[in-house]
Amino acid sequence: MSLDEQVLNYPIPNDTALEPPPEWAELRGKCPVAHVKLPSGDQATLLTKYDDVKQVLADPRFTRQLSAPDAARLTAEGGGVFNSDVANIIPDSGDEHLHWRRLVGKWFTAKRMAALRPAMAKIADDLIDEMVAGGAPGDLKAGLGFPLPVYVICDMLGVPAEDRDRFSYWSDTFLNLTRYTKEEIDAAQAEFFQYMSDHVNARREQLGDDLLSELLAVGGPDEGGLSDLQILVTGMALLVAGHETTANMIGKMMGMLLADRTRWERLLADPSLIRTTVEESLRFDANSGFGLPRYLPVETEVDGTVLPKGTTVICSMAAANRDESAFEAADEMDLTRSPNAHLSFGSGAHSCLGQSLARTELQVVLEVLLRRLPTLELAVPAEELRRVEGLAVGGLSTVPVRW
Repeated sequence: MSLDEQVLNYPIPNDTALEPPPEWAELRGKCPVAHVKLPSGDQATLLTKYDDVKQVLADPRFTRQLSAPDAARLTAEGGGVFNSDVANIIPDSGDEHLHWRRLVGKWFTAKRMAALRPAMAKIADDLIDEMVAGGAPGDLKAGLGFPLPVYVICDMLGVPAEDRDRFSYWSDTFLNLTRYTKEEIDAAQAEFFQYMSDHVNARREQLGDDLLSELLAVGGPDEGGLSDLQILVTGMALLVAGHETTANMIGKMMGMLLADRTRWERLLADPSLIRTTVEESLRFDANSGFGLPRYLPVETEVDGTVLPKGTTVICSMAAANRDESAFEAADEMDLTRSPNAHLSFGSGAHSCLGQSLARTELQVVLEVLLRRLPTLELAVPAEELRRVEGLAVGGLSTVPVRW
């Protein structure tokens, strides 16, 4: 049976941690608009070609509100971050969405990120000190990849870093599509909501130099600011988005660079390639997770296929990033690739707000590791690296290294 006649299970199972499933190339070539069955049993449409994914992500008619009665459920339990009530509080489109992005985006400018760099490097240095003191082999994900973005986002939100273990559990319940029951998810979200509510109230009493204080200082909707609920949910969203994705990406980037150690040696010989290496790691990442779901409130056409109103579309940015029609030698990791118009941060009005933060963290990690641990290597064969299962964002469960 050909691919366009069968219904694939999605996510597509894959045994290897760093390589793409062979179905991607086949789908792009023969069936770029494919029918898939989600973990919930509901059907959706999967897009794998660069131009199609870019078109849908940039089209404001395709909403991210998966709460419509005819939208596909991602999992039998619901789908965590993609269709929680919380996701509906931040404006999704139009002028309100632009207004929200403008207010929050002030914190994510290149200038702000440059100012944060020394503090990020200091955090990375301290974490590497702890890893080295613990002796080799160590786990680069647990030792550096996970704590660094948590410390940074806690700083930005004015949240005590000692609460970071609670955040990691709360964000995992948001982002894990299979591991938790509905009761566990609801309980964790209620705790998280209460915590952020208390934190925002404390900040209102005593404004600090952090993102939430700045949003509060603008005033409410009448003064051109956000409602209390929107500020609270913005804090939750940034905490979840700001650490889990980058923590996993640090692990995967280092996994890719050390799986073929000539890549690491190339960087050691020429650290000026750090910026393009980060972009290429983002493009080359074959384990980026679920992809972005979009709901179609109107009938539309993608790549010559009519998609009826009510279709749920999954955009696989990782598959699109391996499209030979968009990237020369797409299946090779080229640390000098430039320009590199990958879709890892999405496209259009919903492109990732924190992409400058993620890029800066990834660059700082490379700078500090090249300086501190030039002899770094994987402590297990690359084939033994394992994926994190069930997470909406892909990752490696551990990255064992020695130096």
